[in-house]
Amino acid sequence: MFLWNSSGLRRMSSWLRGNRLNYLPIRWIALLVAALGGAIVFYIFAVPQLLRLRFRAGLSWYDLGAQGLGPTKDYVSFDQESPIVEISPPGAQCDPRYTFLAPRGDSVAHPGPMILDSAGELVWTKWNGGTTQDFKVQRYKGEDFLTYWQGDTDDNYGRGLWYMLDSTYNQRHVVSPVGMYDGDLHEFHITANDTALLMIYDPIVVDLRSVGGPELGWIYDGVFQEVDLETGELLFQWRASDYYSPSDSYDPIGDTGTGRTSGYDYCHINSVDKDDQGRYLVSMRHLHTIACIDGTTGEVSWSLGGKKNDFTDASDGAATDFAWQHDARWRGPNRLSLFDNAAYTNDDPSAVSRGMIIDLDMNAQQATLVQSYDHPQDMMAVSQGNLQLLDTGNVLVGWGHSAAYTEFSPEGEVVCNVHFGASAFFTFGRVVSYRVFKFDWIGHPTSTPDATLTPDSVFVSWNGATEVAAWRVEAWDGVSLSNMTFSAVDEVSRSGFETEIPLVPEVVSFFRLRAIHANGDSLGVTGLLQRLPASAAGSSSRSSGYSWATWTIVIVAFGCLVCGVYFAVHRRLRGISRSIGPYQLVAYKEDEDEHNRLPL
Repeated sequence: MFLWNSSGLRRMSSWLRGNRLNYLPIRWIALLVAALGGAIVFYIFAVPQLLRLRFRAGLSWYDLGAQGLGPTKDYVSFDQESPIVEISPPGAQCDPRYTFLAPRGDSVAHPGPMILDSAGELVWTKWNGGTTQDFKVQRYKGEDFLTYWQGDTDDNYGRGLWYMLDSTYNQRHVVSPVGMYDGDLHEFHITANDTALLMIYDPIVVDLRSVGGPELGWIYDGVFQEVDLETGELLFQWRASDYYSPSDSYDPIGDTGTGRTSGYDYCHINSVDKDDQGRYLVSMRHLHTIACIDGTTGEVSWSLGGKKNDFTDASDGAATDFAWQHDARWRGPNRLSLFDNAAYTNDDPSAVSRGMIIDLDMNAQQATLVQSYDHPQDMMAVSQGNLQLLDTGNVLVGWGHSAAYTEFSPEGEVVCNVHFGASAFFTFGRVVSYRVFKFDWIGHPTSTPDATLTPDSVFVSWNGATEVAAWRVEAWDGVSLSNMTFSAVDEVSRSGFETEIPLVPEVVSFFRLRAIHANGDSLGVTGLLQRLPASAAGSSSRSSGYSWATWTIVIVAFGCLVCGVYFAVHRRLRGISRSIGPYQLVAYKEDEDEHNRLPL
């Protein structure tokens, strides 16, 4: 039994106050240690991530991630999604041709090749296993093909094959290197002579002591081949290690170079082009070098940039100071273009990426920057990227690691800027595309259009069909099931990738949808569809109600959890407060002497 005893309580309170004073420094020390530890953890793990955020004045809600880091649009009749893009500036004059890209990253659910129209609407996509890169249109034997690399990636190079799809999206050719090699992801270029330039990363043993590695070290040698596509004959092969050494590299060796599967990627070839004089143009990212290779001897005719640069810079360094570059292309006998990544990591805010066109004076051995294409947001693409010179004179720049592509006027003014990811988070690489291109394309898929019914409408799409102008609704006349005949009862203009068509009263039971060309020709027809009965509307409502009920339960449960935690903490704090208050419960003892033996 317990009683309130004021005399005992005074002695107990005095004892507690004395002991609290003794423990006070220890508590403060513990708090300081905890705060210091938290600050260190925050600095090590959180601060570097916060510094990667690219917040700037004037960012839209889209760029701030309000719709997600990689916003996507879902469809009713199609089981994949497409990016939601943001196009700027207002009134942007985007090239009307189709855009070819291959989005991938942690915020991309179904990575693979993708075609968008000039407004960012989906035209065609394919969900590939592994990684897809370098998706574009190339001409072979007078026919346009979709080409891309597909395979697995490791240590920034690839092991895979190149695929060629015709206008029906059927696979016509699969290309591999000559010899016991895996095809690398960086380049597959079909020349005007119907040959292909292919890339390989070949692990070989070399002496790496010059860069702090082992004497018997391993490198990934940069190799390219020219192959006859029809016969598979090897026409030319070149190795970077025959002309450039590991000491020419700007990439630190780190802990690589110790084994076949951990080679030192000192060179990193990422593009090969060929001109009508038979000269090859090779980009070697880790050497900061563009090299011209003699098509007969394989000798290096000249090097632009890097440690073996052969040119003086007539543009005060602006023509030769590119770094970690991609996509070097011939633009004439003595003119080339490239994408200057500039950035290798996100640590240097001054390393701003750009597109470049450079003129070379071979007699004077001078390089001159003709035009630089700079993004108004100071894009910092640490990898990937490309520059395409359009036949309009405009220039398209794909920003690689940053989910954007920009069309510039010949003078470098932005005429169309497209984001397919939130730009404030570009440095995290949640959505990327190795390259981005614009091409004309006509697609005639052999599949049937996809359609999904609701009680009052039908959603229809046709993946890859570029010529559909309208959808015609054809209803069964109700006469014969064995020899069904249909009549047109409605026609609706195509609206983006997927079109919703309200069902007219004439559609009673069976019907189909026919894709119509602008000239009135039929392009294809869906399978047989049947209008849902009216009772399906109730089913739909119940489903919707169930969804709302589910959300209601979740919200109520969460509210109860919060309230429960609050009252538990509040009660605990009240208990602590009472325990050190002016009154304490003490045990009642019949014997007064025993009662007075409370500790002091």
